[in-house]
Amino acid sequence: MLRPRFFSALTLLALAACVAKDTRRAAIDSTDSAKKAEVLANAPTPGASVAGFQHPESARYDSLLDVFFVSNMNGEPDAKDDNGFISRLRPDGTIDSLRFIAGGRGGVTLDAPRGLVITGDTLWAVDLDAVRGFDKRTGAPLVTVDFRGQKPDFLNDIAAAPDGSLYITDPGPDSGPAATGGNRIFKIGKGHRVSVALHSDSLGRPNGITWDARGRRFIIVQWAGRRILGWRPGDAQPRTIGFGATRSDGVEVLADGRLLITSWAEHALLIHYGAEEYTVRGFSAPADFGVDTRRRRLAIPIADKNTVEFWAIPPLQP
Repeated sequence: MLRPRFFSALTLLALAACVAKDTRRAAIDSTDSAKKAEVLANAPTPGASVAGFQHPESARYDSLLDVFFVSNMNGEPDAKDDNGFISRLRPDGTIDSLRFIAGGRGGVTLDAPRGLVITGDTLWAVDLDAVRGFDKRTGAPLVTVDFRGQKPDFLNDIAAAPDGSLYITDPGPDSGPAATGGNRIFKIGKGHRVSVALHSDSLGRPNGITWDARGRRFIIVQWAGRRILGWRPGDAQPRTIGFGATRSDGVEVLADGRLLITSWAEHALLIHYGAEEYTVRGFSAPADFGVDTRRRRLAIPIADKNTVEFWAIPPLQP
């Protein structure tokens, strides 16, 4: 079971931060764990804080083009206003094109884009009642997968399986009993056919989802609960693999095995490694982040401040 370890609050300056271990943190049992803790104690240091976005919700890095894409809901998250857009950023945080893909322009429909994923040359964006595919190089619209027949409550995040199938979370309403459309994982399969891959209260209003190549499973984090879930397509129920924080949003697995999660409730970035958990506090509303695999940096949308913050990932040493 994952055991929580906490660090003191950090100062969110543009170019540097000072982080110290919490003296109340219990001792690490083994020498190896102690070395790992020593490295992880060097919490991510902030780089640039880039402004100019409109309710940024998700960031996704493309290693081939060496750019970040950032979705902007731009208004109410449930409004069919066709004013959502997707920005394109250079790795240093420079905005290459604020409205690279924009609703109401060039044949694009985009109301309130949320989760993003890239498969091949296609950038997929979750919208209100559809998942839309765009040419990642030109921004041209390619395909729209209509979800209205499934009556989703709130399509949110998206991840791709190795076979190219796409899986989308539907957490349901933020409060009150889960609606019919909540607590679901949808699948887009061959021929863009939409189906319900999993419908279960045990999902706890699933928010973030990512593919774990090592475990050959999806990892899902909850908006309404603290459980970190592992789930393989076809399984009747997800399995609890650890505990994090409520109102979790983004989740990613690094190549070295670390699991990163952002939480609105904790205003934090959670770093899991083995049986340990480390928490970096100081974020207001950290949304679904992207990972620059070349430079080992994170791009974290801060939804309530209309900014994207860039943070270095500390190296993990044996």
